[in-house]
This record gives sequence, C-alpha cells and structure tokens, in this order.
Amino acid sequence: MRITLPLGLLLLVSLLLSGCAGMMPGYEKPQVNITSFALAPESAAGQAPRFNIGIQVINPNRETLSLRGMSYSLEVEGNRVLSGATGDLPEVPSYGMADFVIEASPNLFGSIRLLSDLFARQRDTLGFSFKARIDAGGILPYINVEESGSFSLSEPGR
Repeated sequence: MRITLPLGLLLLVSLLLSGCAGMMPGYEKPQVNITSFALAPESAAGQAPRFNIGIQVINPNRETLSLRGMSYSLEVEGNRVLSGATGDLPEVPSYGMADFVIEASPNLFGSIRLLSDLFARQRDTLGFSFKARIDAGGILPYINVEESGSFSLSEPGR
C-alpha cells in the first residue's frame, strides 16, 4: 500500500497530537476567582482612571503552573468598559494557589455607549461579564474564564 504525502503528513500530525495528550493524564483545569475590584490608588487626576482586579488561581495538579500571560475584559450590558493584558504573572505551585492583582483601563467608546444606553432606558439592574484568557505555557491549553451576573442600581431595602 502506498501512502501519499498529504495523507502521510496527516497521520504524523495525528500521532504527535495524541502523544501530547497522553503526556498529561489527569490534567485538571485550574480554577480562577475574582477576589477584589477597586479604583487603583495611583490613578492620577486628569488622566483616565485605572482599576485593580484581584485574581486567585488554584492549581489542582501535581505540576507547577508557570503562567506566561493573561488578557481580560469587563463588559456591562454588552459594552466593553474595561480591558487589559499582562505578562507579569506568578507561578502557581502544585496543589496550591497564587493571588495577584491585574490592572485594567477604561474603554472610552464602550463607556459612552453604556452611559447613552443608561440615559435612554431606566434600569434597576445591570448585567456584567468578566472574560479572561490565561496562557499556561507549553503544551498546556489556554485557561478561559468567564464570570457573569448582575448588580443592582437601586438602594438596598427598596
């Protein structure tokens, strides 16, 4: 039986991919939690404010997790209002956790669209979505995080 070049390449790629998957049996996706959200104290007057977002990564695996980078965004009512990226992330020890703070900048046009929408329609609650993509390096898959929910604009007890 004669194997053609394209079919041979396809078989080789398939073998390599199945080999990589077999090198990490029992790998469990790390958990990512948002622990805090605050205006950055170093935000200068007259400049766009910056926000600090506390992140906790829990590594349920036996290998140390060397995080290479992370990109993230916060949307409110479908409008991207904050975003950022960082390559300054800690290692997460095996069966351990790491806490760190990321910084996000406001998106002017997304914020204007949100304000315009709020003035056009009265609301009691706003929906939000935080999305992040963490590069775990090497052959490890990206860690995609999405937290969503809503918060109330009305006074408590009303």
